[in-house]
Amino acid sequence: MSIKNIKDVAREAGVSIATVSRVVNKLSSVKKYNRDKIELAIKKLKFRPNVSAQRLASKRNNNIIGLVIPRYTDIFHSFYALQILQGVGVAVERMKMDLLLHVTNGDSFLNISSVQGVIFSDIIGNEEQVDGVVEAGLPCVIMNYDTKDLPVSCISIDNFNAGLDAVEYLVKLGHSRIATITGALKTQVAIDRLNGYLTALEKHKIDKKKDYIKYGDFGRKSAMTLTKDLIRMKIPPTAIFAASDEMAVGAIQVCLENGVGVPGDISIIGFDDNPLALNYSPIPLTTIRQPLHKMALVATQTLNQIIQKKIRSNKRIVLSTELVERSSCQALA
Repeated sequence: MSIKNIKDVAREAGVSIATVSRVVNKLSSVKKYNRDKIELAIKKLKFRPNVSAQRLASKRNNNIIGLVIPRYTDIFHSFYALQILQGVGVAVERMKMDLLLHVTNGDSFLNISSVQGVIFSDIIGNEEQVDGVVEAGLPCVIMNYDTKDLPVSCISIDNFNAGLDAVEYLVKLGHSRIATITGALKTQVAIDRLNGYLTALEKHKIDKKKDYIKYGDFGRKSAMTLTKDLIRMKIPPTAIFAASDEMAVGAIQVCLENGVGVPGDISIIGFDDNPLALNYSPIPLTTIRQPLHKMALVATQTLNQIIQKKIRSNKRIVLSTELVERSSCQALA
């Protein structure tokens, strides 16, 4: 018999996962009708909430905040995740607070009864959890996602203008045949970077070629496959804007393996300023540096201000990026 999770309970009771979470965490903000349905579903399915989380739920600690990070392959080898953990970790240490880390694919919920507030490192895959925190009236800050639809504070990167800046840099070098390899378009950041690319082309009256837009997933493997398609085109691009440094490094590798010079034949610009990508790149990578560490610091400081009631309204903070010139791009002759 398979182990039942919180999604199974929600489905059985005909309510949202967030509502089940509030009942499990013994919060009072649930109507008796729904509470009875959920308790009946829990009994029927023999669902057992996380024991350690339930122990923490017995008393909310004034010095603990929660950090929710989406779980995906190689999460702790991720430049993004490591920067977020480092930034939040530094901030909570300075504020003499403790951190409860919750890594999840959306099936398990942070025990909000044990924390004074919650930071979400992204909203993707955690929409139900965000709803639960908001409905419980708990202070909440979302990183890496800018939304006006939720009553929460948002700290994000200006990905749209960063994408525009990357392409404008290539245009200033004389390029007009500019391709892009996007990140996973289920994320707001990838959509914003793509829109920045498209806006830059429109601004400079450069034709938007569908074949020059390749849909990646932020990973090196996807970029390598897509770069092969680009360099084999009858009229290949003279420049590529990759939505991550990992993809940019993969693109450089494919070009060099196929006798295409970088930057002699094709200029490549990345996004992140990831030191790991830089170390593994055969050519120093021109890139867009995004202040992930600062974003995490500001998010944690903002959450603490909300908890301490030093700010009354939600904040929307958008951080700027920086173009870092190295050797993977050059002007057309």
